[in-house]
Amino acid sequence: MEKLVLSMLMLAACYAIPRDLSGKVFVFPKATSTDHVKLFTSKKEFDAVTVCLKFLTDLKRDIGLFSLATDDYSNDFLLFRRDDMIEVHVRDVSTEFLSLPLTPNTWHSLCSTWHSDNGLAQLWLDGKPSIKRFVSGRTITGKPITILGQEQDSYGGGFDAGQLFVGMISQVHMWDYTLSPAEIKRYVNDGNFTSGNVFNWRALEYEILGKVILDEEPDM
Repeated sequence: MEKLVLSMLMLAACYAIPRDLSGKVFVFPKATSTDHVKLFTSKKEFDAVTVCLKFLTDLKRDIGLFSLATDDYSNDFLLFRRDDMIEVHVRDVSTEFLSLPLTPNTWHSLCSTWHSDNGLAQLWLDGKPSIKRFVSGRTITGKPITILGQEQDSYGGGFDAGQLFVGMISQVHMWDYTLSPAEIKRYVNDGNFTSGNVFNWRALEYEILGKVILDEEPDM
């Protein structure tokens, strides 16, 4: 009987319990190459993606904002800030969105859409749309490992201390389709939008590894 209970506890520990993180933020308080948050989903194929999140940092250097890797591609879907631009990577192919007003010490709302039908990606920074750029027309497949706070150079690891995130991240959602402009604007304005069906901040399955703190959300 004791062995059965122990086995059940070990099995339960392998699965994160969804939590409503409304009014919360992940705080990444120091520069290390280990601290991060891992997000969990059962989905393994994506013909399209929308990722939205809100972030605050005082860093001006390169930082990984959202890193989804599969066994074959370490940058299967990556949002990476470099100077005044944001790179979108799909299947290890990237495109750059230039001349963005990424002011330090300011909350930014970031959404990115991509669809394999035409290979086009687009950003929405603080509610303002970018141009559309081609990145990849290939479907994302494979069991994903998704990381906040670090950029994966290998499947689930390969973190670079020069690319880690320091600051706060909140309201992370991911959908397996492209959101309409109206729906993105509702997200940006904290309106009545449809929660992500891959990652949902209101029912998020996650694991904190290292010194990342779940804190109350400040005024944005």
